Amino acid sequence: MMRTRTGPNGLEIQMTTRLMCFRNHSTSRVGSRDSMCKLQYLHLLRLVFVHSFILTATCFGFSGITHADEAADAAKQLSNPLAALISVPFQFNYNQGYGTANGDQVLLNIQPVIPISLNEEWNLISRTILPIVYQNNVAGLSGDQFGLGNISQSLWLSPSRPTSSGLTWGIGSILVLPTRTDPLLGPNVWGSGPTAVALVQKGPWTIGGLVNHVWSFGSNTINSTFLQPFMSYTTPTAWTYGLNTESTYNWTTNQWSVPINGSISKLVNIDGQLVSLSGGVRYYAVSTTGGPSGWGARLGTTFLFPTK
Repeated sequence: MMRTRTGPNGLEIQMTTRLMCFRNHSTSRVGSRDSMCKLQYLHLLRLVFVHSFILTATCFGFSGITHADEAADAAKQLSNPLAALISVPFQFNYNQGYGTANGDQVLLNIQPVIPISLNEEWNLISRTILPIVYQNNVAGLSGDQFGLGNISQSLWLSPSRPTSSGLTWGIGSILVLPTRTDPLLGPNVWGSGPTAVALVQKGPWTIGGLVNHVWSFGSNTINSTFLQPFMSYTTPTAWTYGLNTESTYNWTTNQWSVPINGSISKLVNIDGQLVSLSGGVRYYAVSTTGGPSGWGARLGTTFLFPTK
């Protein structure tokens, strides 16, 4: 095992060390935590935050080859889930306050969005969410788990141009795949249901919402509605300030989870590659029994590939 903690690949080395530590604990459900793994985990978190802020501070100095109006337009497109824009976000989330043991969770969502032109009038928008999870004591003294959660795949059929009133909309379906690698990382069931998006973009403002409902196949394991109203403001210098909720209602337990997210992002051009760097905070206004509560955080890096 490599122990070096210096050099340009220091973060990758620490991730390798940490993943080995996760694997050693993945089968443990009850008992005390390994103190060395905890220290490595905290060190990894520090490295992620330090590297992210160093990268952010460095990139904000790049002007690249993109004009300010082009950058602002691309940043505004990024606020539109149905834009003709290929994007690959890496979204790093931290949640806490799980259950009686006050457990916590680190979640990396990799969620590529790919628009497919069907003809001059219609697009098909694909969004995949691949969750990679590390969590500790989320169900009492349940120990550490690390692995893949359940992947979700959304498809929206959307007109290629907004309506005369400026409305952009899309309807489609969502499919949930039982890809979780640990029972505490998600249910082992398939799920699907309808989904829709609608939004209006006027000047620097984007206001809209996303909704879906998922039922599990052959059981009542999943029966939940997801609501995501959102609004954002994009400046001429490609800064975007956003506010949304990612609320879920569980029809089986009759409980809401309502996290409110505030974010700030900046679009930069690094040697011709458009990249959006973002950060934000989250507060759970309503929490489910045993679910996350209090404050959380989010950092993100999104690679953009305009299609036109």
